[in-house]
Amino acid sequence: MDSVMKDNPYRHRISVGRGFYSREFRAGDDLHCGVAAYRGFKQSVKLTSQGPALCLDYSVLAFRKPLPIIEFLKEHVTGFKEVNDVNRLREEVIDVLKGLQVRVTHRATQQKYTIAGLTDKNASEISFSLVGPEPEGNLTKQIKLVDYFKDKWGTDILFKDIPCLDLSKNNRPNDVPMEFCVLVEGQRYPKEYLGGQAGSNLRRKSLLHPKERKNAISQMVQANDGPCGEAMQNFGMAVDMNMTSVVSREIPAPDLKLGNSQVVKVDKEKCQWNLVGKSLVDAKPVKRWALIDFSYGGLQAGAFIENLKLRSRKLGMFMEDPLVSRVTRMDEFLSIRRLDDLLTSVKEEFSRRNEGKLQIIICVMKEKHRGYESLKWISEMRIGVVTQCCLTVHANKGQDQYLANLCLKINAKLGGSNFELIERLPNFKDGDHVMFIGADVNHPGQGNSSCPSIAAVVGSINWPAANRYAARICPQEHRKEKIVNFGTTCLDLVKTYARLNRVLPNKIVIFRDGVSDGQFGMVLDEELHDLEKAICDDFHYKPKITLVVAQKRHQTRFFLENEQDGGASGNVPPGTVVDTTIVHPFEFDFYLSSHYGGIGTSRPTHYYVLRNENSFTSDGIQKLIYHMCFTYARCTKPVSLVPPVYYADMVAFRGRMYQEVAMELQRNGSFNQSFYNIHPDLQDVMFFI
Repeated sequence: MDSVMKDNPYRHRISVGRGFYSREFRAGDDLHCGVAAYRGFKQSVKLTSQGPALCLDYSVLAFRKPLPIIEFLKEHVTGFKEVNDVNRLREEVIDVLKGLQVRVTHRATQQKYTIAGLTDKNASEISFSLVGPEPEGNLTKQIKLVDYFKDKWGTDILFKDIPCLDLSKNNRPNDVPMEFCVLVEGQRYPKEYLGGQAGSNLRRKSLLHPKERKNAISQMVQANDGPCGEAMQNFGMAVDMNMTSVVSREIPAPDLKLGNSQVVKVDKEKCQWNLVGKSLVDAKPVKRWALIDFSYGGLQAGAFIENLKLRSRKLGMFMEDPLVSRVTRMDEFLSIRRLDDLLTSVKEEFSRRNEGKLQIIICVMKEKHRGYESLKWISEMRIGVVTQCCLTVHANKGQDQYLANLCLKINAKLGGSNFELIERLPNFKDGDHVMFIGADVNHPGQGNSSCPSIAAVVGSINWPAANRYAARICPQEHRKEKIVNFGTTCLDLVKTYARLNRVLPNKIVIFRDGVSDGQFGMVLDEELHDLEKAICDDFHYKPKITLVVAQKRHQTRFFLENEQDGGASGNVPPGTVVDTTIVHPFEFDFYLSSHYGGIGTSRPTHYYVLRNENSFTSDGIQKLIYHMCFTYARCTKPVSLVPPVYYADMVAFRGRMYQEVAMELQRNGSFNQSFYNIHPDLQDVMFFI
């Protein structure tokens, strides 16, 4: 059924994964850098309680415009004004074009060619051997490329003094002048490469208001190039063009506890709370810290330190002056060795002058820089001191909200607790010792065929607050979704829990991210079995385990029948849960929108309960997850994804950063576990926040 529903859009639109996009972009969707935003939809057919259902959602992707190569370069490459700039900007041109597909215009063909690079010689200098029939056998002769195009195709090469595109394949040379090459349509452009205005425009077009998104979806379902085409009719299938009406429930928000056991009630509409006049539950004093100014004096250090000390003390953290201060340039980020020497010398200087361990290094950067990855690897793998980075422009402004957010991160990294729930997490009894585990796998980007996938597992280490986590990172086979060392990794975290709490957890709740419906069997039969075996073999006990999969990559969206119920944003309110009609006919799943969607249209998280040894009811597990969303350490509002999964995603991305450093060091260690082992001093703290 899924294939039948995709037949019509596949014939008429650009197909990318589950998505289908228009072959032409609107005039207002040109991003003016050789790239445009193309509108379309993603769709899938799911089995639900009401029968088979078409899930369709509006989508926008950035594609390179199908321009002639030279026109594309003029739009896309900074400083490229005229044809001869190909020679001056040769490296930039190769970097932009390599791997892209083109069609040729000097002859009639639909064949696509992949750009391997640029020729070493200009078009006027290129010649090649041509084999032609002669009365006495084949005769090989040298012919110039310019003459060949004139004689064979009857066309003159206009731009003779620039290189050609190298379209060779399987060691068969194929040099074609740029003027005869046009980019193939539908070549995706990574959104993370879009900077400035272009990136903002794409984001704005993606984040439609609920009313606009609802109308766009309705139009696409009914469109001639939509899912309801001739093939569907030939199979005797029909689609109700109206969206499914469902009944939702709204889970009440919990009350929170801050410093001095102060009770905080959240805002009714957004479920947010503020920290004005309030302190943190367990605020760690910051007495031994260092400051590095990478802006070479651009930081107003005195004012920044005083503002940070004042804001932290209001939160109960009692921050002192830095015991080591350095002023340097952003050039330090250009070399891993120089950065290593700098951080090591700061730690050593502190150790010479002071007793105890250096708690944290605050790094103020003039601008964002790729060297950030190296800084984190050095601090978290080599020297064992957490770092907190911020930009000079924000540090100098010293806004109260910004400094408060900075303090939340610092306190969490030092092992503190920012806020907790007044009541114990629901569905657990006195005497229970519960551990929450989150797991995710980060895969290499498109076009990468060799780098490892990065598995990350986090585990809570305090109960009953359950808001502090330890993390472990493991590299594994390229694009392998199964977490290969899941059992031993979780066992290590269980041992950490037991060491810190002097008791083993009798109940474990696992949240697994990033797996599709077709991989549920792998998670249950392989990963979970691996965990149970590891714990049983080592501790000879069997905790009760609940396993939940969290999915964000789906096409289901909720729209309010009465728009006034959603407040200013028009979105469903936080705590909205749907567990009828559109869920699986017999499995244990539900949709939960736990956050306030202030921009665009909220995407609920789809939770599947695959194992339930703790006998959670629907209400019980929904309330548990929603309440946990208020314990996320970095912000004063509930988040869209249960925190163990959120943290696992952050840690997996951190592992990807470490892998990038390994590549920069030109080591073969990107698959070596030792390159990802957290420094012993940081294994039990939230260094990744």
